[in-house]
Amino acid sequence: MISNVSVTNGNKNKYLSLLSDKIEDELEMTTVCHRPEGLEQLEAQTNFTKRELQVLYRGFKNECPSGVVNEETFKQIYAQFFPHGDASMYAHYLFNAFDTAQNGSVKFEDFVTALSILLRGTVHEKLRWTFNLYDINKDGYINKEEMMDIVKAIYDMMGKYTYPVLKEDAPRQHVEVFFQKMDKNKDGVVTLDEFIESCQEDDNIMRSLQLFENVM
Repeated sequence: MISNVSVTNGNKNKYLSLLSDKIEDELEMTTVCHRPEGLEQLEAQTNFTKRELQVLYRGFKNECPSGVVNEETFKQIYAQFFPHGDASMYAHYLFNAFDTAQNGSVKFEDFVTALSILLRGTVHEKLRWTFNLYDINKDGYINKEEMMDIVKAIYDMMGKYTYPVLKEDAPRQHVEVFFQKMDKNKDGVVTLDEFIESCQEDDNIMRSLQLFENVM
C-alpha cells in the first residue's frame, strides 16, 4: 500500500504526477473507446449475419483500435486505395455521409449500417444514401454547386493517370449532363424523387448499383 511507503517530496510529487497522468489516460480511454451495440441488435438492423458482423468488427478494430474513426484517420485509410490521386476531398464528403450524427466520428454501428445499405440494400435505399452523399448541406436538394464539388472530388481522386486523359472542363460538362437528365422541372435543383426516378431510367447507373452485391 502507498500509505506504508516512505517517499521524499520529490518522489512523491513524481508519483502524484504519474498517477494524475494515469487517471487522465483512463478517463480519455473511457471517453474515446467505444464498444458496439450487441451483435444481435445489429444483426436485426442490418442485412449481415452475426458471423459477418464479427468479421467486420475485427477488421474495423484492427484499423481503429479505439472503436471510432475520426475524419483524418478515415482519409488516411481511404487514400491507400487511390495512390495516384488526391482522395482527401471525396473522403471528406464520404465521411460526412457515414457520420449520421454529425459529431465528427464514425462508430462501428454507423459504418456497418452504411455498408449494409451499399452492399445489400434495396435500390431505393442505395439511391437515397447516394443522394444524401451528394446533398452536402443536407437541405433536401442537390444544386449545381454541390454536384460540382462532388464531381471535382471524384476526378481529383482518380488522378491524372485516367485513360483517356480528361479535359479540364470535364467536371462541368459532367454536371451539366447530370442536371439536364435529372432536373425534371428545370428549377435548378434536384430533389430526392427526381434523383431516384432519373437513376432508375439509366441502365448504367442501375448496373453500377449492383456491382458490389456479391462482395460478401
